[in-house]
Amino acid sequence: MSATLFTSARLLDPASGLDTPGALLVRDGVILDHGGNLGRPDDAITVDCAGACLAPGLVDLRAALGEPGFEHRETIASAAQAAAAGGITTLCALPDTHPVLDDPALIQFVIRKGESTGCLTILPYAAATAGCEGKDISEFGLLKEAGAIAFTDGRKAIGNARTMRLALSYARAFGSFVVQHPEEPTLAVGGAATEGERATRMGLPGIPVAAEAMMVERDIALARLTRGHVHFAHVSTAAALAKVRAAKEEGLSVTCDTAPPYFDLNETAIGEYRTYAKLSPPLREEADRLAVIAALKDGTIDAIASDHQPRDADDKRLPFAQAEAGGAGLATLLGVTLARVHGGDLTLLQALDLLTAQPAKLLGLEAGTLRKGAPADLVLFHPERGWRVEAGRLPGKAQNTPFDGRALEGRVLGTWKAGRRVFG
Repeated sequence: MSATLFTSARLLDPASGLDTPGALLVRDGVILDHGGNLGRPDDAITVDCAGACLAPGLVDLRAALGEPGFEHRETIASAAQAAAAGGITTLCALPDTHPVLDDPALIQFVIRKGESTGCLTILPYAAATAGCEGKDISEFGLLKEAGAIAFTDGRKAIGNARTMRLALSYARAFGSFVVQHPEEPTLAVGGAATEGERATRMGLPGIPVAAEAMMVERDIALARLTRGHVHFAHVSTAAALAKVRAAKEEGLSVTCDTAPPYFDLNETAIGEYRTYAKLSPPLREEADRLAVIAALKDGTIDAIASDHQPRDADDKRLPFAQAEAGGAGLATLLGVTLARVHGGDLTLLQALDLLTAQPAKLLGLEAGTLRKGAPADLVLFHPERGWRVEAGRLPGKAQNTPFDGRALEGRVLGTWKAGRRVFG
């Protein structure tokens, strides 16, 4: 493979704190060198970055892909297209497909399908319980051996405390962790929006904010009991974040992520019964949105994930209470996160850290860095170039974006996977 020399770039590497103008040289799919004055090999292709930002490819901690079983919503190929357009080069796929990823052969199938795209490494989660039904623990050892990155029941909370205790214990034994959807299921059943004045006024069944904090508190107690590692997905409330913060201060193996809707939108986005803004967990009050931003700043939140949940038009063209929850998030992950940089809440390195080095560290990956010898998974973006999110014109199959109509600053100009350009 010929070399590629990126010139006139703003090199950004949150793993090392690097933020400097310079060049970067790639050969044979890995980063060979970077610095202020690199020589150009005779066989090198030159990419003039014209001052744009060159950073590690994004590591998306949580996304649903549709395939197998829900290809009408999204396929692995279409998700890979959207991911490349969003600068994502590594993605963790949820197991609540059809069939559920609770069999080693299915784990290997998803990994191979990711490899076949040529532009995306897919790291599948395995179902923590058989069929994601919350009853019988899956074969953790066989699933981990097959390539499962960790264990979760996806959009379903593991509601039974004994089952969650076993899951945490087994995951610890295999050097892994359990990802929990933090929502007490008996309080959330049938709910469509956050319980409160807005839901009441709109006539929508509510989910109390306490449902999230209660599950977080229970599982922190189980992590303390088992010495296992619990990771809370898409945390969205001040109360739950306070409990995670305290657990970390105690030294427990507790981590969490959030998703762009929970720091960019609040519950007013569901006004006029906008089903594209029906998510799980539901959008919260403004105070919770501000608490999420504060937790991004102080390190309570370990990563920002797309929380991509593809839905087709028929899933959303229903009365709000009956419509499926979920939003497309691959193509907008970087742009919406950069809004917090433009708003002065995060530095550019802090924002990228939550999208690259931190999720890679959590997963034990070599990705998410510009370190010499690391895989040449790269994203080139202009942090101030504007664009508008338009449902129906996003890359990939899923168009159910809660950010429809949102003006963003931060456009991906190119994405490289193992040194090969896959977007732009």
